Order: sequence, then C-alpha cells, then structure tokens
Amino acid sequence: MLVARCHDHTDLTSIRLITQEDTVTTDPWGRVDDDGTVYVRTSEGERVVGSWQAGAPEEALAFFKRKYDALVTEVELLETRLATTDLSAAQALASVQKLRDAVTEAKAVGDLDALARRLDALTERIEQRKLEQKRAQEEARAQAREIKERIVAEAERVAAETTHWKTGGERMRQLIDEWKAAPRADRATEQALWKRMSAARNAFSKRRKAYFAGLDQQREQARELKEQIVAEAEELADSTDWGPTAARYRELMQQWKAAGRADRATEDALWSRFKGAQDRFFTARNAALAERDAELRGNAEIKEKLLEEARQALLPVTNPREARVRLRDFQERWDEVGPVPRDVRDRLEGGFRKIEEAVRKAEEQEWQRTNPEARARAEATRAQLLESIATLEKQLAEAREAGDERKATEAQESLAARQAWLAEVERTLAEMS
Repeated sequence: MLVARCHDHTDLTSIRLITQEDTVTTDPWGRVDDDGTVYVRTSEGERVVGSWQAGAPEEALAFFKRKYDALVTEVELLETRLATTDLSAAQALASVQKLRDAVTEAKAVGDLDALARRLDALTERIEQRKLEQKRAQEEARAQAREIKERIVAEAERVAAETTHWKTGGERMRQLIDEWKAAPRADRATEQALWKRMSAARNAFSKRRKAYFAGLDQQREQARELKEQIVAEAEELADSTDWGPTAARYRELMQQWKAAGRADRATEDALWSRFKGAQDRFFTARNAALAERDAELRGNAEIKEKLLEEARQALLPVTNPREARVRLRDFQERWDEVGPVPRDVRDRLEGGFRKIEEAVRKAEEQEWQRTNPEARARAEATRAQLLESIATLEKQLAEAREAGDERKATEAQESLAARQAWLAEVERTLAEMS
C-alpha cells in the first residue's frame, strides 16, 4: 500500500490510501478517475472539479458532494429570505448572481443543472418582485405627492386668506410637522412642493408682520378720532335742546363704533368719559320729560274721554257721509287738546286712527256699492256665468246619456265651480242694491 500527497483544485490537501489496482468510482452526478481526477456531470458534459490522491474514491465523491450540499443550503436560504422577508429586488438579484457564479464554477459533485434552474426560477420571482416593488414605490410616491399637495394647498390658503393670526400661525406649524411626517415623493416633486410650502410660510409671515405693523397706526388714528368724539359729547352733556341733542348722541355712538379700537387702556378711559357725558345728558332729559309728562296727564284724561265718545258716536259706521262729518268735529277737538305723556301717546293715537280707518273703509264700500260701472261689470259677469252654466249642464246630460263617465265628471266639476262663482256674483249684486 502506497501513501501519496496531492492537491485538488480547491487547494485542499487530503491523504488517501491507494491500492496497487487502479479503480474508477462513479456516481449519477460525477466520477473519480483512476488517476484521482474528480469529474462532475452537467448538461454541457463533464468537467474537472478536483483531484483526490489520499483516500478511497468514495471519500472523494463524498467530499465534493458536501460542497454541493453547501451550495444547496445557500440556495435554500436565499429562497427562504425571498419568501419570508421584504428583501429588495436589487439585493436579491445580486445574491442570485453571486450564487450563479458559484454554481457555474463550483468544485462540487451534484445536480448543478437543477441548482441553476432553481436560480432561474428565483430570478423570475425576483423580477416579478421588482415589478411589484416598483409599482408599490410608484403608488407610495403618488400617495405621498397627494398628501403633500393637500398640505401645500392648505398652507397657501392659510397664507392668503386667514386673518386670525394666532390660530393661523399654529396651523402653519402643524402643516410643517405634517409635511415632515409624510412619506417622501420623488425628488423633483419634493423640491417643487417644498418651494411652494416655503413660499406660503413666508407669505403668511409677511402678511402677519404687515398687519401688526399697521395695527399701531390704526389704533393711533382711532384714539385721535375718539378723543374728538368724547370732546363733543362732553360739550353736549348740559344741553337742554333735547331732541336734536339726543339725535346727535346717536350719531356720535355710530361714529364711535366705526372708528375702530385704540389700545386697551386708552379705549377704556375714553369710553368711560363718553358714557359719562351721555348718561349726564339723558338723565337730565329724562327728568325734564318726566316733569313735562306729569303736566300732560290732564290732556291724556281729556283724550281718553274724547276717544270713548267718538267710538260710541261713530262705530259701527251705518251712514258713511254722516260719519265723515261728525269725524271732522272729533278730529278738531282732538287736535285742540294738545300732546299727551309718552307712555300713553301710542295707545291713544292708535285708538283714534282705528276710528278714522273704519270711517274711510265704510266710505269706500259705499262708493263701490253705488258705482254704476262696478254694477255693470258684475251683471255682465253674471250673464256670462249663466250662459256657461247652461252649456255645461247640456254637456253633462249628453255625457251621461252617452255613458262617458270621464266627460261627465269633467263637466260636473266645471259646473260646480261656475255655480260657486255665480253665487259670489249674486251676493255682490245684492250688496249693491
């Protein structure tokens, strides 16, 4: 028995015992030649994968089969990763290519063609995943673009429209945070949208600064105008020209409201002065009017009696001409009495107006009743209705005789309507008689 040392193509050194008789050991996927050369069988034919000079040929095949098994394990691991993880298509393709190179140049014995086919299948799956990942990426970018376009659109609206600066500023900060938290779109879209977002934020800041810069000027103008209003109000506080002065105070109040607001301290001080002057005038006016009303109580008592007398004498109106003559007398007596206190004025004047209105309506009704033109129109209308009723009665009889229920119903409805109109016209003519 001889002992020999040799090298295979993987730089591994093994030792085997060689008998004096040369042998050739074979396997479905490879063989060991009598000189120790190890071959693998593929669809392209045999190729050398190494040599074995120390040990039995079976050991050589077992050694190179273990190398094949290691490749199988790597392929299986990649299949598992592709099936159970979100491994990117680019990383998976790189791993497949690395394994393909390893299989192509493998110093191993086994079904290398089957491994190559498994790698081909993996490549197809990866290409499919690549398409799916691309679609998912495009959908994600489209969704991100939609989200950020909405954010930008609202930011532009806030920048252009809002005048509530505190809430507007808070909302603008929230929109910036929403932008940062949102997924990213493609680079060009991100840059374009961010440019709009930044412009909206800057525009809002400029508008807010301009507003507050002008606010001080507006407050100063309001202060000057309200000082003028207060000065006039204080001059009028002791006026006894009650009507015109009260009207002027109402005008000053409208001017005050339209003037805008000064700073808070100044506003409060000026309002205190304005209200004090106004209260002083109206307190004096109310006292004077109350005194005058007390003097006018006698007039009110006279008009109460005169109103009751007019009601008894004129209502209900039976003779409009006579009522008109007597009403003129009551009107003259009413005017001679003079003014009454404010708290009863509307009631008394309203009661007297109702009597006047009753007389006027009675006169109108009398004129309509005796108006020859109105009577002629009513008589013409009655004649037309009588003629129409006669025609409809004939149509109704014919329809019933012919058994035409539809025409009979229509004729009956029309006949009933015209009979109702005729009754109304008859009442009108009776009133004119």
